[in-house]
Amino acid sequence: MILCETTFWRLFWNQLVETSALEWTGTITGFLCVYLAAKQHILNWPVSIISVAAYAVLFYDYRLYGDAVLQLYFLSTAVYGWYYWIKRKEQHKKPVVSLHTEGYVMVVVSIAILSYILGLFLDHYTNSDVPYIDGACTAISFVAQFLMTRKVMQNWILWIIVDACYVPLYLYKQLALTAVLYLLFLFIATIGFIDWRRSWKTQKI
Repeated sequence: MILCETTFWRLFWNQLVETSALEWTGTITGFLCVYLAAKQHILNWPVSIISVAAYAVLFYDYRLYGDAVLQLYFLSTAVYGWYYWIKRKEQHKKPVVSLHTEGYVMVVVSIAILSYILGLFLDHYTNSDVPYIDGACTAISFVAQFLMTRKVMQNWILWIIVDACYVPLYLYKQLALTAVLYLLFLFIATIGFIDWRRSWKTQKI
């Protein structure tokens, strides 16, 4: 048991030492943009553009094609989110909203359908060795990001779920630094949900 733990940490350390400049760039800016998002700071969007650009290239190189395409989606939503947050602020509308029952149903159904389609596509048309896991994580992230652009509180619940899934996936793909980043994302997403829920409740008073 001790030998296995020693081997794991040795491999983990070696992965960290061999981390590329591209992964460092994506990791640092990625952490910063999620932290800013949790704080409802609008600068999270321009910072995220840098992060997703770096990770789009990185994930493609590591055959995580679903995640690579997801970064392009993140790029477009970063531009849209930036615009939408500015617009809502100018119109003095409530900054945080919550899903109703119908919204929850739509989210679950959308994720299920998208996960299956993406997993099927990656399995048949790419050389991905984790097609359905990659597809499911991509689907959850896709929906979570859209909810974030609309300042829907439950986006953080989806991020908590997907971040917990990404940590072992990135360790498997030998992206140790990115695995650490998503472990931090898991913590930030939890704080983000608590803070956004507090803001939402305050707005209702």
